[in-house]
Amino acid sequence: MSEPKAPPPPPPLPAPGDTYKGWLFKWTNYIKGYQRRWFVLSNGLLSYYRTQAEMGHTCRGTINLATANIAVEDSCNFVISNGGAQTYHLKASSEVERQRWITALELAKAKAVHMQPESDDSGDEGPTSPPTSAPNGGGRNLEVQSTLRTLGCKVEDLCTCNDLITKHGTALQRSLSELEGLSTQGPMGDKIKQVTERATLFRITSNAMINACRDFLGLAQTHSKRWQKALQVERDQRVRLEDTLEQLAKQHNHLERAFRGATVLPLSLSNPAMDNKGSSDSGKGDASDEDDENEFFDAMEDPAAFITVPADPKYHRRSGSNASGISCSELGMDDQSFDEQSLASNPESPQPLEMEPVRQRRTRVPDKPNYSLNLWSIMKNCIGKELSKIPMPVNFNEPLSMLQRLSEDLEYYELLDKAAKCQSSLEQLCYVAAFTVSSYSTTVHRTGKPFNPLLGETYELDRLKECGYRSLCEQVSHHPPAAAHHAVSDRGWTLRQEISLASKFRGKYLSIMPLGSIQCIFEKSNNHYSWKKVTTTVHNIIVGKLWIDQSGEIDVVNHQTGDRCHLKFAPYSYFSRDVARKVTGVVTDKDGKAHYVLSGTWDEKMEFSRVMQSSKGENGTEGKQRTVYQTLKSKEIWKKNPLPEGAETMYYFSCLALTLNEPEEGVAPTDSRQRPDQRLMEAGRWDEANAEKQRLEEKQRTTRREREREAAKVASPTEEGAHIDNYEALWFKKIDDPVSGESLHVYKGGYWDAKEESSWDMCPDIF
Repeated sequence: MSEPKAPPPPPPLPAPGDTYKGWLFKWTNYIKGYQRRWFVLSNGLLSYYRTQAEMGHTCRGTINLATANIAVEDSCNFVISNGGAQTYHLKASSEVERQRWITALELAKAKAVHMQPESDDSGDEGPTSPPTSAPNGGGRNLEVQSTLRTLGCKVEDLCTCNDLITKHGTALQRSLSELEGLSTQGPMGDKIKQVTERATLFRITSNAMINACRDFLGLAQTHSKRWQKALQVERDQRVRLEDTLEQLAKQHNHLERAFRGATVLPLSLSNPAMDNKGSSDSGKGDASDEDDENEFFDAMEDPAAFITVPADPKYHRRSGSNASGISCSELGMDDQSFDEQSLASNPESPQPLEMEPVRQRRTRVPDKPNYSLNLWSIMKNCIGKELSKIPMPVNFNEPLSMLQRLSEDLEYYELLDKAAKCQSSLEQLCYVAAFTVSSYSTTVHRTGKPFNPLLGETYELDRLKECGYRSLCEQVSHHPPAAAHHAVSDRGWTLRQEISLASKFRGKYLSIMPLGSIQCIFEKSNNHYSWKKVTTTVHNIIVGKLWIDQSGEIDVVNHQTGDRCHLKFAPYSYFSRDVARKVTGVVTDKDGKAHYVLSGTWDEKMEFSRVMQSSKGENGTEGKQRTVYQTLKSKEIWKKNPLPEGAETMYYFSCLALTLNEPEEGVAPTDSRQRPDQRLMEAGRWDEANAEKQRLEEKQRTTRREREREAAKVASPTEEGAHIDNYEALWFKKIDDPVSGESLHVYKGGYWDAKEESSWDMCPDIF
């Protein structure tokens, strides 16, 4: 009988460290598109040439795989990026060819990462981390996560191979047994017996190898957690030492200036020097780049309805050019620390050594008690109701009120300070858009519910001496619950917002829809911006670990010029290949022309790039025409501050949140710091806090009924039978805003004068 044909052998793969060569298509720029290039992988370095003949004299580019990220885009495309200006968008001729390259690159990367600590004696000064790595090791964490994902894929491959070997081995043994039963005499029978014996030996050997791999995998998984924890401890310690050293250097410089009697330059004089320095540095890079294709700027593609610019640098299609041409955006994030010291040091004082010291804020709150309570047992009868009408115990709260959470939006006030200094309204809009995104960064781990404010409750945040701003919040309505917020800065901006919450419990998740608008006005340019918040969703209400997602779209509108920034918060999807918590945006003028694109995540950082040219591309997956933007190199515009040490036991509060409920003298008697139930909860006395919470809510209901009875006495006959509440806010008044066309509460003044005079007779007794 004829023997079946054996399947063709798989393409050979190079051993780790072997040289691997071949043709690939490399994305060059928007004009030329993909070009055929000769790539050589050797000793952990991936180099490419225009032709094979160039290998002896002209290398067009080289990327070190030890610090590179490898990502697959589709069946034939993949991306290699080192987190800096080097990003290769490559395309293979087939899916099989692409997989061969991916395997070779991953093997070379694994060996390069393994060999790097042995060859690098400095440990910290070598190119072990991407150039864009943050001081807290964010780039290294991304590299570790990428390695863990790769190892996880390899473990899945081993499990699949195990199943296939078992399945095919069993089938082979069964087939051989059937052949042995058909004919067991003569030479054919002897051959069958010999093959059967060899198959049995092969199966025994395979089982032994599988068992050894399983034991090795178990040991690796057991020890990997211990190694990872030890590595994280070392990295955290290094970050703390670096931060301490940086602070000491700044303090030493400042004290030295003060001792010498030097006057600190004001912001208006110090910033132009920084601009000149930034612009001079940004002109470098092109001369050192040997690839003459980088004279063009690369492109980024996205649907016409909304451009998607991935947050991870490895997805950016951009050239090695650092020329930006953006004056305001060249002010780096590090410059802000010097600006703040300059403002806080009161440079107009003739005696710098006698400056008033800034108050030291607290850095800890009592640890959260380990109380267990079944959320489902409380909320199962509340499906479909408003969250504000659900009687919730303090066990699910955090020791902050909604007014304090609203004030926490100012954590990244430096973005508005920088926006106030921008000459261009379009650049200013980028910073305002980044500020809107930054307000969500504190919510990623904050699953605790803030206290519902009592009607008339206030909260002040006075950071005039430290940060140049102060703000006031007041609960102006109870049904529906609404809070008004007003913040003003001596750096030239005013922020005001009125927020009311509409929430629904859907069983598996809880949706919170903020209503009302936020407005920001800049004194120098009279630019008036407004926007609204997106929907917040709390998942896994019934079972599992609670987690929070932000989704929706925001339009930040400049009513003075007609400029607009459209931001999109992508909802989490298990099947999406995009980075989680992704945010993208496009800044357009009044005519709809795009000038900037923004990309990032709402829990980590945002970047922005200037648009040089845009055009219509091919249709996307949903049938919409895609828009291609040609951009300059992106620049980081905002980055989240690291959480304080031990934040997991302190409700995941940020450094600012830890200070919000700190006792302070001279505040109004209606201030949230005076709430007894909130203060008891912070101290860990939750049973007493629950009893106090019920007392305050009953007192509020009694006061409202009395107010309605008084209003009913003077009501007209047509209003009989209706619930009339004539409550008016103490520090805010309701107006029709002529700019946005909305009705909102604005600050009418008087609070800070009352605080200075310690005159609080007009405040109601709510506690």
